[in-house]
Amino acid sequence: MFDLTGKAAIVTGASRGIGAAIAIGLARAGADVLLVSRSAPKDDVAAALDAAGQRYAHHSADLSHVESIETTIAAAMEHFGRVDILVNNAGIVRRGSFLDHTLAEWEEVLTTNLTVPVFLAQAAARQMLIQESGGKIVNICSMLSFQGGINLLGYAASKHGIAGATKLMANELAKHNINVNGLAPGYIDTDLTQALQRDEARFQALSARIPRGKWGKPEDLVGAAVFLCSAASDYMHGHILCVDGGWLSS
Repeated sequence: MFDLTGKAAIVTGASRGIGAAIAIGLARAGADVLLVSRSAPKDDVAAALDAAGQRYAHHSADLSHVESIETTIAAAMEHFGRVDILVNNAGIVRRGSFLDHTLAEWEEVLTTNLTVPVFLAQAAARQMLIQESGGKIVNICSMLSFQGGINLLGYAASKHGIAGATKLMANELAKHNINVNGLAPGYIDTDLTQALQRDEARFQALSARIPRGKWGKPEDLVGAAVFLCSAASDYMHGHILCVDGGWLSS
């Protein structure tokens, strides 16, 4: 049920962190993978993909611009001839108080975290319809898809938005055998959260609330991602799956 042999996947923001871990996990499950990011995958990521034994390629794209959508789908078609899976992982954060958050920061975050993922999903779904074989779309959400947080206005708005868009997509695409679900990481040790981890008081307060007693690693998301991309989740539509160490239950 978890075998992805013969499937072609796109993973955005895949050069490191959560995106890289998911790309490697999909490859180990049998999928060919297109890694999309501005920079090439790190050496350890490439080595893990080589060891997985599946085809993979890197497509250099700036996912803060809508022009990246067409080139990403074209790259997947060039390398693999089809699109079966899309994992919308790429995202950015601009930290600062609500009173200081600028329009430029808002637009940058919303474009990268919401606009491009939504319309990349649209483009991928259109290709899946042409193939007439269904597909899987996984949008990376967040704990801030459920909560407001502080000092992250654009990020919180974008993650609430992608959760809502996920449910809308699921409603419309389910009849076409395309599953759209969200995956919401808890507090994960990545480059994106380094500033938060350096704030000792905030870091300790957040850590104390996690029932599991520690922050997660990117690899902790892999099992859930493979599940949402595989036949094991064929009857799941519009669900936001939280992998958070128990954060939301505390």
